Amino acid sequence: MNLKALTASFKSLKIIFIISLLLIIIISALSYKHINSLSQSVGLVVHAHKIQIELEQLISYLKDAETGQRGYLLTNDSVFLEPFSNARAKVNESFYSLKTLLSNKTEQQKNLDTLYILINSRFNILTSTLRFNPQNNAELIKRRKNMLLGKDVMNNIRSHMTKMNVIENNYLVESQKKYENQNYLTTIFSLLVSLFSIIVFVVSYLKISKDLLALKKANDKLIIEAALTKHAEEIGNFSSWQWNLETNTLTYSDNQYKLLGCLPNSFEPTIDNYLEFVHPDDKHIIIEGGKEVLHEKSYPTAFYRIIRKDGMLRYIHSVSRLLTDKYGKKMLIGVNSDVTEQHLSNIKLNEINRELKESNDDLSSFNHVVSHDLQEPLRKIETFISRLKEDEMQYMSEISKKYFEKIDSAAHRMRNLINDLLLFSSTNKGEKIFTDTDLNTILKTVLQELSQTIEEKNADVRSAHLPTLAVIPFQIQQLFTNLISNSLKYSKPTIAPIITIEVSLSSDKEKLFYQAESTKQYYKISFSDNGLGFEQQYAENIFMPFKRLHDTSAYPGTGIGLSICKKIIENHSGFIYAEGTLGVGAKFTFFLPFQ
Repeated sequence: MNLKALTASFKSLKIIFIISLLLIIIISALSYKHINSLSQSVGLVVHAHKIQIELEQLISYLKDAETGQRGYLLTNDSVFLEPFSNARAKVNESFYSLKTLLSNKTEQQKNLDTLYILINSRFNILTSTLRFNPQNNAELIKRRKNMLLGKDVMNNIRSHMTKMNVIENNYLVESQKKYENQNYLTTIFSLLVSLFSIIVFVVSYLKISKDLLALKKANDKLIIEAALTKHAEEIGNFSSWQWNLETNTLTYSDNQYKLLGCLPNSFEPTIDNYLEFVHPDDKHIIIEGGKEVLHEKSYPTAFYRIIRKDGMLRYIHSVSRLLTDKYGKKMLIGVNSDVTEQHLSNIKLNEINRELKESNDDLSSFNHVVSHDLQEPLRKIETFISRLKEDEMQYMSEISKKYFEKIDSAAHRMRNLINDLLLFSSTNKGEKIFTDTDLNTILKTVLQELSQTIEEKNADVRSAHLPTLAVIPFQIQQLFTNLISNSLKYSKPTIAPIITIEVSLSSDKEKLFYQAESTKQYYKISFSDNGLGFEQQYAENIFMPFKRLHDTSAYPGTGIGLSICKKIIENHSGFIYAEGTLGVGAKFTFFLPFQ
């Protein structure tokens, strides 16, 4: 409503109120009898409705108690007992209101007392039902019988309330006849009513004037919001439209025209006109979608191309929803978004993914070469080295023996490297079957496998009780093996290694810090030792393949073990980090989800 229309409406209201004021003065005396009778009838109806509402509230409170009881029986969650606990107090309040409303009706008072007894019986049955143990078959049978008994009591309550409503309606009919027979005119009272009507009219007039002023402010606000919506469509590169299915007319927002490269309202918004801009190969999408809407089969989401007025090709994503007003009239509203940039980005991303897949395939081929083609020549080298050791070693010079030992060491290192690469590859691509596993059992197996090294190092492995989790067992075993082996390898020569395994639940602060899912719960497990340690600046590098902090001659290895650990944790949707102090020790902490 614009300002001009608002002003005209305001003037019309003034004229209507003046005419209405004159009419009220003229007819007030004549209409008093009917108004008085109507007022009394309304009072009776209101009183009857109050009683009926209170009765309905009583049954509603009972239903709340039943719902709370049923929720508790199903879930054993005490939260559901809250409506059950509150229902009794609300029932008492409702009874007090009914007692006041029925204070002058003896028969209804007796009915109310009977109803109170029935409701008390229903609450007692509800309470007793909660005490039965569902794990005990005998008590479960009792609980079912108790619930059937409660159902019968509930039916009696409904029947009794229906009876009270019928009696109340009879009272209403009788009172109506009585008031109709006693109707008479009183001039003075009629004049008072007329004066009161004038006062009400004046107050109403002032109120409506005030409302009109508020309407003007609201109209101004709507104008601003409409402008904001218009700018939002331009910024967001989308438009809106409405299709009145009753009149088969379309309405476009200004930006709908702009998305087509046209000026607002430059053509009539019809499906045929819109199809002029749709790509020839995509016209069927609009046509078939329109048919589906008209036959009320569905209200589709569409993706199609348009050719703007300037010849540019754009991609459009359209969504729609059906609205039905209180008169049953239907209107389809929709939003069209220009998603050209997103679509082209997706095409580019798909191309990148394709190239990445090809790259992964190449890496798989390389892995095949490493795991098969390199194994055979290395096996031959190791065979000849073994034969030379047996047959020719005694004839070699000291320099030749030294070179031979280096060749043997290099071959051994190559064997370890290939094996570790194969293990790393299997960790990446292995079948991920999760089973509930006791981590204490896995730890026991690992300690048995490493028992010789543990005895040689005189190591002490101390562990808290570990949980049972859904994990990939062989990967967790590899994880434990790598972490304990790492601590044993990098222990101090003169100090017996002490490896401590601790477990706890992760805190919300830790989940937030590591950007973990807030809805999941995690076990925090740490492996710490008193070995050589490392500088904290290398904490991330040690999880990278082939990254080593020590010389291979002093501490043999390939530098893949911790990379495998990280990959295993990632396979379990967890995360791992390292802490170290040079010369003091290292600590590896990982988080595994369990919910």
